[in-house]
Amino acid sequence: MTVRTGVIGVGSMGRHHARIYDQMLNVELIGVTDVDTEAAKEVADQRDTAVFDRGELLDRVDAVSIAVPTPFHYEIARECIDAGVDVLVEKPFVAEPERGELLVERAAANDVLLQVGHVERFNPAVVALREVIQDLDVISLDARRLGPTPDRQIDDSVVMDLMIHDLDIVNSIVGGEPGDVSVAGSRAGKHATTTITFPDETIATLTASRVTQEKIRQLTITAEECYVKVDYLDQSIDIHRQSVPEYVVTNGDVRFRHESIVERPVVDNTEPLKNELSSFTDAVRTRSQPVVTGEDGLRAVFLARNVDERAFPDRYA
Repeated sequence: MTVRTGVIGVGSMGRHHARIYDQMLNVELIGVTDVDTEAAKEVADQRDTAVFDRGELLDRVDAVSIAVPTPFHYEIARECIDAGVDVLVEKPFVAEPERGELLVERAAANDVLLQVGHVERFNPAVVALREVIQDLDVISLDARRLGPTPDRQIDDSVVMDLMIHDLDIVNSIVGGEPGDVSVAGSRAGKHATTTITFPDETIATLTASRVTQEKIRQLTITAEECYVKVDYLDQSIDIHRQSVPEYVVTNGDVRFRHESIVERPVVDNTEPLKNELSSFTDAVRTRSQPVVTGEDGLRAVFLARNVDERAFPDRYA
């Protein structure tokens, strides 16, 4: 079965969705749509496809990616669901959690697949991490998603734009409802830190920033057995284990040595977005549950809103 796809919104992210759909086997990019008709035409010309208005596109496709600004996710996703078209909604799922709940219910009632675009779930390093940690006794997690101010306007705060990725990853690893949450925010929505304690006493500390002059995307995990470092950018995992301490005699001098053993599992380096869209179209083809469901996206939004409202209350005044 060839999955007929479309892209709604061809800004910085949407044009990558169009690129990948155009390159995939057993997937046909039927067309794109955007309120900016010139941008839509540019992408359509690059991909040798067509520009449609939204209603026309929905009449022609099996599935779409929604890559418009967050405030428009709800209305557009609802329109797609009512048209019986399977949907991948870029993160954050919705601006208002209550509307996300309505979308989840509507999709279920209409037998429409609903996936949320938490692309880091498909980062090969994160996929490999799940095998590494399945037998570990995790004590704490520390996520850092930092970088300089981007050269494009982003209306979402640093929590809703960046930290939400790590909130989703932490949720998927630890599971269960978060307990205590402490928050600090500064620089008018551009820098935030939160510490979350889960019922099993696992502690997660997350920092997100748009004012850091080095781009960092890292997750570290402290466990009873080892220390694990994940680099999202390099798509690498380092596992630090301790060797047996020993005293070493060299030229009559005695010194203490306690070295770490570092393991680096093999990670297949591939583009996370390609993995995500391949997973989505496979779910469409087989009518199976997406890897990142609407409920997953909703949990991330609920937690991110909790952090965001406390870090930057002026945005909600």
